[in-house]
Amino acid sequence: MTLEKKQFAADIQDNQEVKDLFLVKTARLAETKAGKPFLTLDLMDRTGEVVGRVWDNAERLAPLCPAGAVVLLSGRAQLYKGVVQLSVTALEAVTIGGADWAFFLPATSADIVSMEAELVALVKTVDDKDIRRLLLAVVKDQALWAAFRTAPAAKTMHHAYIGGLLEHTLGLCRLAVAVCRLYPALNRSLLLAGAVLHDLGKVREFSFDVPPFDYSEQGRLLGHMVIALELIQLKVAGLQDFPERTATMVKHLVISHHGCHEFGSPAVPMIREAFVLNFLDDLDAKMNYFDRLSRQAPAGDYQWTEYQRSLERFLFVTGHPAQGSGPSPCEPGPAGEQGQRQPSLWG
Repeated sequence: MTLEKKQFAADIQDNQEVKDLFLVKTARLAETKAGKPFLTLDLMDRTGEVVGRVWDNAERLAPLCPAGAVVLLSGRAQLYKGVVQLSVTALEAVTIGGADWAFFLPATSADIVSMEAELVALVKTVDDKDIRRLLLAVVKDQALWAAFRTAPAAKTMHHAYIGGLLEHTLGLCRLAVAVCRLYPALNRSLLLAGAVLHDLGKVREFSFDVPPFDYSEQGRLLGHMVIALELIQLKVAGLQDFPERTATMVKHLVISHHGCHEFGSPAVPMIREAFVLNFLDDLDAKMNYFDRLSRQAPAGDYQWTEYQRSLERFLFVTGHPAQGSGPSPCEPGPAGEQGQRQPSLWG
């Protein structure tokens, strides 16, 4: 059964009848001054957030809508102190999973199926047969690849949305192919291996069975680079006569791609492909960061952002037109954005 959602938080207007699916971000049971229980729900979808209040049967309905649940609710929008809220008259819990989360959480605006097809096609162009075998072993691992297609690439900094890991990985692969044309001395197969595998550990660094998504226990204790090494070694072990040096070089790219120890890399880049991968990874992340800020800014000419703590500077960006209720890779920045209705992926 295909999940359908037609009414989005950002589009709800005063006095509108609403019957649709929403993700419960938080739920709070309280009492009126007269002692009557009521339920306040912070509801969200991929376009933003809206508050819902349940005035009748609050105690009975509260167990159906804990944080992280998806509910089908009915109600009417009402303007309260200049903000649209929902007066909820009925709700029921709904079970969803997989790609359907993209209706409720920030998601890539690109097509996941098309990105996946392009990435697999690039993998098949790898000349080194052993590296190609390794990459195809990752692609053919159904559980691993399904997680790879939908995982975020980070918690907050860049590509922090559903499908972000696939989008970021494909971006690096495109850059790698372009740079290899400019610098023929680069080992294209090795650089593409680094681009595909560098963030593979993100599929286990984060726990994203149900929101709010957060770091997994394994992710906090080991980090995505160490997790990636373990995953790569498992694949290498299953490939007959895989060259040890090739495996070592691929692993070096993975554990050095942040460029220095202070940024979390166990090793610093020591081969030219590792240097290039570090620069390309940083470039793609920064461009995504700029895109996010541009989408949050009013449409128009160059304008200053709020102070960006992660970069320790103000940024001068152009604003992009609003994208409406479609999938958006926007997420609130590290500091200072005001009045945004785009929800946080992480609660």
